[in-house]
Formats: sequence, structure tokens, C-alpha cells
Amino acid sequence: MSILHITSSANPGVSTSTLLGAEAAAKIGGPVTTRDVTHGLRPIDAAWIAANVTPETDRDPAARALLAQSDALVAELQAHDTLILSTPLYNFGVTAALKNWIDLICRAGQTFRYTDAGPQGLLHGKRAVIIVATGGTPAEGPLDFATPYLRQIMTFIGITDVTCIAADRLMADADRAMEDARARIAAL
Repeated sequence: MSILHITSSANPGVSTSTLLGAEAAAKIGGPVTTRDVTHGLRPIDAAWIAANVTPETDRDPAARALLAQSDALVAELQAHDTLILSTPLYNFGVTAALKNWIDLICRAGQTFRYTDAGPQGLLHGKRAVIIVATGGTPAEGPLDFATPYLRQIMTFIGITDVTCIAADRLMADADRAMEDARARIAAL
């Protein structure tokens, strides 16, 4: 079983979400590819969108170059069995870096397709483990916009086997938060 671990903390050296994601990967077992999305990802812009909506056979070299990084990220996601998304909760949502990665991997015809019944995910048979760390916000509470968003993105691209693990309210009771998260990891 191959694992793709996406990390997105702006403070990776002391990131709880990154640490717990690595622990989840070790528990699941298998080769791990770790991608820190806080460095080197080009945000989408008008030129990228134009290249993306151009049929592949009509793309010129400049359009292909604009999409090369996204193509590589999609291929990386397609090549792994398990996806671990590690993110802190920043201002009630995912990090900007993680949102950027999501924008680059949500590609019509590659990770989802449009049908008469609406979008249909194409990444079947995969598993996702979402690791969220929060300072004071209760995970999956009314102010946690990250966890439901990430669940929705997983469903959107076809990953329906999703487990969410939170180390929440770390500033209030770090020991309890870590104990709870580690117990959930042990149950993977």
C-alpha cells in the first residue's frame, strides 16, 4: 500500500498536523511519498485556467508548460493508494497552501468528470485520512470549515473512504488532544 502524505503547515518544524500525519503513515505502513505543499506550487491564474480548458490535443507548448506541475501532482495522487492530508486550522479553514494544491489536483477529466447527474469523482478505490490540528476551535464544530470542506473535496474526486482525525483545542488541553488523536491513529 503506497501512501501520499500532503503536509501544509507554515511551521513544519513544530507542526502537530505534520507529526500526526507521519504517525498515521507509519501505522498504515508501506512506502510514503511526502509532499510539503507550502513551497513551490504555482497558484492557478487566468493563463492556467485558459490552458486547462483548452482540449489537450489543442494545447501549445506554453499551455502544456503551465499545466505540467498540475499534471505531475495529479499523476502522483493517482499513483498512491492512500492519501494523508495534514493541515492546521488557520482562521477556521484549510491553509492557503493546501487550497492551492486542491485547485491544482481537481481537474475535469482526470480526477472528476461532468455527467448529466453532476460531477463524478474518478479516483475510486483509494482511502483518505484527514489530520486536522486546531488551537482553540473544536474539530467538526460550527467554526471548523476545514474538515467538511476536505470531506467534500475527497468525495468530489471519488475518494469515499475518508477518516478524519483531529488534535483539536490544543491550546486548551494539549495532552488530551494528542491522546485522543493518537488513539484514533492506533485504530486505523
